[in-house]
Amino acid sequence: MAFDTSTQATADGTTDAPLLSVRNLSVSVESDGASRKILNGISFDLAPRSILSVIGESGSGKTVLARALASWLSPPLGITGGEILFRGRDLVTDTAYAQALAGRDIAYVGGNPAGALDPTMTVGAQLVEKLRAVRPGISVADARAKAIRLLEAVRIPSADRRFHEYPFQYSGGMMQRAMIVDALISDPALLIADNITQPLDVTVAAQILKLMRELNAEFSTAILFICSSLPVACDASDEVMVLHDGQVVERQTPQALVRNPEHAYTRGLISELPTLWQDGGRGQMAAQPLAVRPIMSVRGIAKAYEVRNRGSAGKSLVQAVRNVEFDVFPGDNFGVVGESGCGKSSLMRLLTGLERPDSGTILFEGENIGNARPGRLRELRRKFQLVLQDPYGCLPPQSSIGAILEEPLKIHRIGNAAERRDRARAVMSEVGLPDSLYLSLTTGLSAGQRQRLNVARAMILEPRLLIMDETLSALDQTEQGKLLDLFERLQAQHGFTYIFISHDLTMVRQVCSRIAVMYLGETVEVAPNERLFFDPGHPYSRALLSAAPTLEERRYSPEDCLMEGEPPSPIDLPTGCAFASRCPHAFDRCRVENPTLTARGNHALAACFLNSEPRSPLGAAPTEPDHV
Repeated sequence: MAFDTSTQATADGTTDAPLLSVRNLSVSVESDGASRKILNGISFDLAPRSILSVIGESGSGKTVLARALASWLSPPLGITGGEILFRGRDLVTDTAYAQALAGRDIAYVGGNPAGALDPTMTVGAQLVEKLRAVRPGISVADARAKAIRLLEAVRIPSADRRFHEYPFQYSGGMMQRAMIVDALISDPALLIADNITQPLDVTVAAQILKLMRELNAEFSTAILFICSSLPVACDASDEVMVLHDGQVVERQTPQALVRNPEHAYTRGLISELPTLWQDGGRGQMAAQPLAVRPIMSVRGIAKAYEVRNRGSAGKSLVQAVRNVEFDVFPGDNFGVVGESGCGKSSLMRLLTGLERPDSGTILFEGENIGNARPGRLRELRRKFQLVLQDPYGCLPPQSSIGAILEEPLKIHRIGNAAERRDRARAVMSEVGLPDSLYLSLTTGLSAGQRQRLNVARAMILEPRLLIMDETLSALDQTEQGKLLDLFERLQAQHGFTYIFISHDLTMVRQVCSRIAVMYLGETVEVAPNERLFFDPGHPYSRALLSAAPTLEERRYSPEDCLMEGEPPSPIDLPTGCAFASRCPHAFDRCRVENPTLTARGNHALAACFLNSEPRSPLGAAPTEPDHV
């Protein structure tokens, strides 16, 4: 199939020379004396003021393409053919020119911000250092002001204060936004954004896409947007290029691509897209009657962290978790959703006993794990296990897969060496890892295989409850689907109960039977899957749904629902409802009184005074008591 790589005409009829022209680019990997192509004959043009999305599943070559364009390839990867022309000069042969452009005229930002910044320097100091390195004539004061402006633009709360904080004080979502600022601060001509929205919650991702558009319009910055989500790619770009097995198989405008996909691979991607409103999702099958005793019951838990005030000896309290309440029932798939910084990860540490709440109770099978002694907590952990987000940082690179799986059995003194080996191999088979990997290190595993290994490590103790903290957020759509199939099969075989902590509403829609929505440390809504998506009881829930990436006709308009401004600081919480400053429906009572979870009927609750208003747009007044 031939693709039009000709120069594009602008709206005023003039013609732009391409900023970037890629011609027949091939990249190969050398292994054991053999060469294997990762990219094969890639060709395209990118003009100033244009945004091109590159979409494809894991292994299609998207990130290799991004790193090749940014001159960041390293052995065993290498360019084996073709040209990368930036303003007419070939970056492949003119390596000095390519290195001079890196981080200045060509900026790269990836989707894994962990470890990208120096932990011994504040975020602001590193941004200023980067800007003054590429723009030596700018003063420290002007560089600082620009950095704070960009931190505000990407919705970092209290940007002038966060400027002085260290990377470990940022949530994962805020670190991703800080890395976007790091890329934008030099006003690049070309921004290569490699899966930058995948780890972000839907509202922040929507804001980042809007920011990209504004940058593109204001500075004529061309953007190559590498993406694993077709709906996000369509929202973000002027054109979408589909990559499959290292080759370009299709390039169209988003509208044409969705209406009339030309290649079978593209048609498959579209057909596999999960929906938010057109079907009930897998979670509906997992719904359980609420008359049984909860396996986990959370009541009024709170957790605050002390932080030192800059420039003084005083300290402040960050209210990370407060007033959180919900029940999880046996066989349930319970979801916890909310923006970055809402307290999801802090909640995870409390639910797993990694930290103890300051107040409230967490009952697991009727026993309070919040005040359990260390020995007893260790025994209880055989019954509940955690699977984390990062498929790379969670696994020790120096240990074999078999040793990683056997370690929990050794810690809990289960079985002899032969029995542990047999159990590890059985669990590998259950999660779809071949037995041949038993003695291998993790370095050669894909992201999906690594998460299967993380699931296997959690399963090996045969727990009753698995807590998934953003477990699928680092994976593309295809890998997510495979892991969701695995979770469904494991639940049918073993009767697991799952808690899914996630910002991905599409995944939660598919999987979860009941869902809790968190905002600024609080649970503001708890509802069955269908009720939350079709009749949310809190305006914040509607805002999340309006921002969720989808190719469907939206049920909730972003223009009507998306929040303005930024969340209040968890250090200086406002009086009344914490959402009032961003809520389009707030009235006087909201600003002086904090609503609590109130029953809405049919096992749904919401912390919003609008539910008791006679003409509430968010639901009728409660009529019956309900479970949390």
